[in-house]
Amino acid sequence: MVDGGGCCPTMDLLRSEPMQLVQLIIPLESAHRTVSYLGDLGLFQFKDLNVEKSPFQRTYATQIKRCGEMARKLRFLKEQMTKAGITPSTRTTMCPNINLDELEVKLGELEADLAEMNSNTEKLQRSYNELLEYKLVLQKAGEFFHSAQNSATAQQKELEEHMHGERSIDSPLLLEQEAFTDPSKQVKLGFVSGLVAREKSMAFERFLFRATRGNVFLKQVVVKNPVKDPLSGSEVEKNVFVIFYSGERAKNKILKICDAFGANRYPFTDDIGRQFEMITEVSGKLSELKTTVDIGQLHRANLLQTIGYEFDQWNLLVKQEKFIFHTLNMLSFDVTKKCLVGEGWCPVYATSQIQNALHRATLDGNSQVGAIFQVLHTTELPPTYFRTNKFTSGFQEIVDAYGIAKYQEVNPAVFTVVTFPFLFAVMFGDWGHGICLFLTTLYFILRERKLSGQKLGDIMEMTFGGRYIIMMMALFSIYTGFIYNEFFSVPFEIFGQSAYGCRDPSCRDATITGLVKVRDAYPFGVDPKWHGSRSELPFLNSLKMKMSILLGVAQMNLGIILSYFNAKFFQNNVNVWHQFVPQIIFLNSLFGYLSLIIIVKWCTGSQADLYHVMIYMFLSPTDDLGENQLFPGQKYLQLLFVSLALVAVPWMLFPKPFLLKKQHDERHRGQLYAMLDSTDDSFELETHDHSHGHEEFDFSEIFVHQLIHTIEFVLGAVSNTASYLRLWALSLAHSELSSVFYDKVLLLAVGYNNLIILIIGIVVFTFATVGVLLVMETLSAFLHALRLHWVEFQNKFYEGDGYKFSPFSFCLISEDDD
Repeated sequence: MVDGGGCCPTMDLLRSEPMQLVQLIIPLESAHRTVSYLGDLGLFQFKDLNVEKSPFQRTYATQIKRCGEMARKLRFLKEQMTKAGITPSTRTTMCPNINLDELEVKLGELEADLAEMNSNTEKLQRSYNELLEYKLVLQKAGEFFHSAQNSATAQQKELEEHMHGERSIDSPLLLEQEAFTDPSKQVKLGFVSGLVAREKSMAFERFLFRATRGNVFLKQVVVKNPVKDPLSGSEVEKNVFVIFYSGERAKNKILKICDAFGANRYPFTDDIGRQFEMITEVSGKLSELKTTVDIGQLHRANLLQTIGYEFDQWNLLVKQEKFIFHTLNMLSFDVTKKCLVGEGWCPVYATSQIQNALHRATLDGNSQVGAIFQVLHTTELPPTYFRTNKFTSGFQEIVDAYGIAKYQEVNPAVFTVVTFPFLFAVMFGDWGHGICLFLTTLYFILRERKLSGQKLGDIMEMTFGGRYIIMMMALFSIYTGFIYNEFFSVPFEIFGQSAYGCRDPSCRDATITGLVKVRDAYPFGVDPKWHGSRSELPFLNSLKMKMSILLGVAQMNLGIILSYFNAKFFQNNVNVWHQFVPQIIFLNSLFGYLSLIIIVKWCTGSQADLYHVMIYMFLSPTDDLGENQLFPGQKYLQLLFVSLALVAVPWMLFPKPFLLKKQHDERHRGQLYAMLDSTDDSFELETHDHSHGHEEFDFSEIFVHQLIHTIEFVLGAVSNTASYLRLWALSLAHSELSSVFYDKVLLLAVGYNNLIILIIGIVVFTFATVGVLLVMETLSAFLHALRLHWVEFQNKFYEGDGYKFSPFSFCLISEDDD
């Protein structure tokens, strides 16, 4: 790696950053500030030195519990702001000298104030809702009593007129007359008034009738607008009711039924004058309560608005403090109980930055003793750390999804930056569709600052995160689209005129009467005259199938070559001579040779059948090739390649297990010789240990593993090469789908010469192109390109059994939710 100097050395993605295990000895008085500065730096991964202790037994458990309580209060404040429709504002900057103790007191006071405000508001709102219901009862029940009194007065007048007139057969009997005329014989009825939910009104009426055996009279009036229930606070559709009864026993039953149905009862008088007074009084109280509630809500909103200005700062501070104390709990006390000892991983290039942070923490904390930074030597496998930017991070995520690279093995992401979008474009080649994809990603890239701070949906978030991957896919799709000469399946003579013309100058349709070459070959890509001709499909099938094999063999060779660089880097000569060499020989003896004869056939224009050549290369290697001979000496070259392929299989299988066993035995023997100067006791102890380690080398297990690996490579060489034919299949499918949409939808609509049909055709063509070709086909080609990289390419050299470098960094928690 070339160091660019300063805090930003040159990025090197081929191998992970060199890491070192470091021990920090930090004075207790500056421990908090030191960890805080390391969190700002974000380049140190702490190891937990207190694994045996539970979270409650650790030193800073009380502080973490305290931060958790403050986080709970902040969640309460956020809930109150959400209910009030207030969003936290970030217009003020973080105060560096804010005190956690003062914040804790302030949060407690704010929680208490808001809880008291909520309680008072709830009581006032409940009283207000009760008065609203009471006013409705007074109005509706008053209207009923007024109409009933008018009706009784009319009946009284009618009765008196009948009494002074002549008697008829319809005249009331003597007892009825007495009942109307004698007030002492009239029955005095009691009544109960209130409101009941409309959905319960039918059951309420039925239950009253059954409980009192029909000895009640119920009058209900519908309230048009929903009413806020005093208890629940939710809006409910209700009816005003008045129940007339006779006797205390009936009254008790009615009251119990009202309570059971949740009906709110309110006092009422049959005195009309008193009713008007009560309505006036209730209206006055409502006005006063409304004013009081509004003032309280305004005061509460102002308080929440003030909290909103500081909320994000407080929230971030509490999260950082909790994170710091969690990290301090991973450190252990030294024997003097005056220092904290921590261990962790950091990149080698970050040594000076970490030391500067430690020195700054010592000065700012007025500590008498500075923190000690010392590198430890260890055989433990370090974490893997690649420095990426916003462009390369997406490609690195593709590789990491398969597995984290082992420490300093070759990183496939370097090659994935180019090969992944290129293989995608081979399947998606259409420069019209590529331009559509490019314009979409260009929108995300130009607005990335604004969109990065917003909450997008799951699909949009995923698309935005991979905007640079999609941009590269779009650019390569435009490139391959020029090669295929397809713009929404339509060919164009962009780079010059076609090399072909009509056989007969008088012909009208060259696709039927045939074509002849009239000028030099088309300079770039597929000649536009191939599209629509009878030989288009056979020609493009042959071209794309052979091109897929060439690309696949090239990428698999790249994977095997990268395994050589891995073996050389880790100084593993066994893998160089007994894995890389036989694998490169076997693959190229078969499919390297196939690629060679494909190129020779293209260059010479031979009519040789390549299927026949490859099949009889193994079935009858000594027979003459006849018309399938492409070049002199081909037969002897094929015999050589078959022999090399047969030799490469046992070469991969047998030597490596025996060489590993020999290396293990030599290592074990050397360790025994080194211990001759030790005492008898220690010699016996160590001999036992090493003999135990010697027994752990299981030759049969190693041999079976190598056998599986050999069979997997031999069979995989065939299956992986065939797997690359998906490039041909998906490219053909994409081209044919695009052609069908253009010919059978757009051109068909144009042929009707009808504006409405044309508009419908354009709409259907647009939705089909976007939905099928730009969404579904993009996803399909993406997944197939992903599989080619994970299975066919990376399994040749990539182990992916490492673990990721996860530094202690405040950047990782700033965007987290509560």
